[in-house]
Amino acid sequence: MKETALGVTEIFETMEYGPAPESDKPALDWLAGHDPAFGIYLGGRWVKGSDGKLFDVINPATTQRLARVVQAGAPDVDAAVRAAREALPGWAALPGHARARHLYALARGVQKHARLLAVLESMDNGKSIRETRDLDIPLVARHFYHHAGWAQLRDAEFPGHGPVGVVGQIIPWNFPLLMVAWKVAPALAAGNTVVLKPAEFTPLTALAFAEIAHQAGLPAGVLNVITGDGTTGKLLVDHPDVDKIAFTGSTEVGRIIRQATAGSGKRLSLELGGKSPFVVFEDADLDSVVEGVVDAIWFNQGQVCCAGSRLLVQEGVAQRLIAKLRARMEKLRVGPPLDKAVDMGAIVAPVQLERIRGLVNKGVEEGAKMWQPSWACPTEGYFYPPTLFTDVSPAATIAQVEIFGPVLVSMSFRTPTEAVELANNTPYGLAASVWTENINLALDIAPKIKAGVVWVNCTNLFDAASGFGGYRESGFGREGGREGMWEYLKADWESGLGARD
Repeated sequence: MKETALGVTEIFETMEYGPAPESDKPALDWLAGHDPAFGIYLGGRWVKGSDGKLFDVINPATTQRLARVVQAGAPDVDAAVRAAREALPGWAALPGHARARHLYALARGVQKHARLLAVLESMDNGKSIRETRDLDIPLVARHFYHHAGWAQLRDAEFPGHGPVGVVGQIIPWNFPLLMVAWKVAPALAAGNTVVLKPAEFTPLTALAFAEIAHQAGLPAGVLNVITGDGTTGKLLVDHPDVDKIAFTGSTEVGRIIRQATAGSGKRLSLELGGKSPFVVFEDADLDSVVEGVVDAIWFNQGQVCCAGSRLLVQEGVAQRLIAKLRARMEKLRVGPPLDKAVDMGAIVAPVQLERIRGLVNKGVEEGAKMWQPSWACPTEGYFYPPTLFTDVSPAATIAQVEIFGPVLVSMSFRTPTEAVELANNTPYGLAASVWTENINLALDIAPKIKAGVVWVNCTNLFDAASGFGGYRESGFGREGGREGMWEYLKADWESGLGARD
């Protein structure tokens, strides 16, 4: 009889680990408490939608329904904006330290419910529990703690400025709760009130956050959460009593919002798509580069606006790096997101999965060489394997279009000047990563790359104190730090010139 149990020595030699699933019971119990459907959070109360329309929220890893939520219509958006407008004078008039106390309470509430939020986010979005537990949720709490400080210091650090007013915020599905924090924390710290619309695919953690805010005693109407698809977002963008729109999402939708708000007097900030270069020079530590690539493009299944999706490698080390990457890709684990041993979870929805497949097929048709690991993805759920393209033309579709999936395109360069030209050969300008052991080379190259954020020998590092945002078709405005606070403030004299109060 074959011995199935592995000893410690065998485990270290083979690295064969069994599954390590995180229990979904807390999330399922929470969801069961909201059966048959969630309401929307308006004016400190949970209410049903005006016309009774609902839609399903699906677990992308199992294709099973998690919950039903409201498709908010025009009366619901009106009610949310009205609640925010009524709450604005009282919230804006609070002393900074009083608003700070509320933000501290929100941060502590997130930490208190961290396990529920991490599991719920993984089930709703499809991302690995390791990412939600170790990265997303701690960063959410960090943003509220950080902006509690800005709430207390607003009048001293931004003299002559006050809140913009009622802010409509539309967030994407790739980092559902983290985007809540990026948007809501600075808006509340500055003294604004908020109407938040989460993505239709992933509304559950935003609704859970509304519950946390209610339990924490946030005044009624300061935060309002409405759910729905793009038509609900359009109603919010077009609403005449909204003073500012903050949007994170695709460049295509960002263009539509820019056109809709032009001439309206509404403030606008956009954090849109990207096709970020990952530039590797021949003196770089290639083993570190490989792990950097894993974090850059296969983190969150590549569904990251600043994903390092264009690998630019100096010719002298290109073949060695590609060989190392392929070996590492063979070891990546794709599977149930709640398994703590899994590296990549599921793609968020069938429409996104089909987009990825379509662009990959386009890349093959245009002559690029595609490589995928030898193992197969799970057949149940919306999974896609890590994919590497070589022999890619800089003008190829897959080198220019944001795929928003676990697909890496590789190109080579000879000189630093050529590296910069390739890095900037994109309509986007969100982020970049430069890898070299020569600090002088890094400091020379980084400012020449047209991107809002440039990392050196690292990637996808974020902090609430550091502003994040892009240029060109990656949008405008910043989120985080002092720069992010300016997006939610206006000069006091603007109120006396017919500006929106």
